[in-house]
Amino acid sequence: MMVTLLVTLAVEGTVCAGYALGFGKPLGVMLMSCLAANLITQPLLWLILSIFLQHYLTALLATEVGIVGIEAAILYLVRPNRLRLGEALMLSLVMNSASFLVGLSLPV
Repeated sequence: MMVTLLVTLAVEGTVCAGYALGFGKPLGVMLMSCLAANLITQPLLWLILSIFLQHYLTALLATEVGIVGIEAAILYLVRPNRLRLGEALMLSLVMNSASFLVGLSLPV
């Protein structure tokens, strides 16, 4: 679990940093928001997957959709990020898509 958390933080942090730098958003606050969001959502993902192990793929996909919403809300609600709701949703979708795709290549 620790490896998946570190990989997720690296991937999503890289996407978040690229967005912040590319769109003139405050890098430090954005990265801290990303970190906080992942420290909330990763344990939630692990818990749900352990409960619904027999329906792993369905649980994974459903939970990832919810995680996009939760992380978008966190990114949006941290006002110093200066993100509109649509920006926060798109950023969260891209961050989570990237980490999901990288995660598919990791040994389970």
